Amino acid sequence: MKAVFLLGPTASGKTAVALELAARLPCEIVSVDSAQVYRGMDVGTAKPDRATLARVPHHLVDILDPVEAYSAGRFREDAERAIAGIHARGRLPIVAGGTMLYFRALMGGLAQLPPAQPALRAELEARAAREGWPALHAELAGLDPASASRIEPTDAQRIQRALEVRYHTGRALSEHHRAASAAAPAIDALAISLEPSERSVLHARIAERFRAMLAAGLVEELRALRARFALEPGMPSMRTVGYRQAWDTLEGHAPAATLEARGIAATRQLAKRQLTWLRAMGGKPGTAPVERLDALRGDLASAVIARVARFLGDGARA
Repeated sequence: MKAVFLLGPTASGKTAVALELAARLPCEIVSVDSAQVYRGMDVGTAKPDRATLARVPHHLVDILDPVEAYSAGRFREDAERAIAGIHARGRLPIVAGGTMLYFRALMGGLAQLPPAQPALRAELEARAAREGWPALHAELAGLDPASASRIEPTDAQRIQRALEVRYHTGRALSEHHRAASAAAPAIDALAISLEPSERSVLHARIAERFRAMLAAGLVEELRALRARFALEPGMPSMRTVGYRQAWDTLEGHAPAATLEARGIAATRQLAKRQLTWLRAMGGKPGTAPVERLDALRGDLASAVIARVARFLGDGARA
């Protein structure tokens, strides 16, 4: 089964390129977005509007209420089913989004990892309080260099999980992931990553988009969701960038005057994490190589369309 994977950090133009592809080729879009799965979370997820969703078939959008949890494993099952259905209709799946864990689950398999080990986690947290997370990152580098190379020295959550898996199972987290790659689905994928050549331009786009979300009613949207659902700040939906900062504003934990700056800063950090993931993706056994295009080039959509046409080998014109 052929499919096009369209990756990139937030505000890199993935949605516009995917829609341009759908306008030129018989496509359907599979969303790879851990927030767009939620109904009612429209403004803060930059979800396509109703007219666009009606014009171009989208999958894995608006499938859950925001009180529900979603996982990479469930995404993989849902995405594989959607891709198979699109192929059965004689169309091309465009698998597009920015949730990198979901892409990894689909491209390289999903490791069957042990559940959390509370006692071990508490021990690691106590050590981090004494020694600092960079020291534990250095320890991880000695035990699992492949995982450590993809994790920032200050990323407490991921350092803790990698060490937890290593000490509990006796195997490095990267070993678990390599084993899972053998179970990757039989998808002939063209993976294209849209990555900006100038980080400052991406930052400007992020700021412009978050200001537009505020103007479009992000806070009001969250207020309405809180009135409709029994939401809690620790729910996956409410940990989404933008909603988390708006929640703090509504709760009085942070002043409304700082919401814009806090949301922009958090989105920039998200983009940084996404780019770190992207640098580590592709070129591994069982995964599709990732081709990288400058997200800022003026002919981006045309360049992607031309590359997809070559991939399909059907003579489609760019």
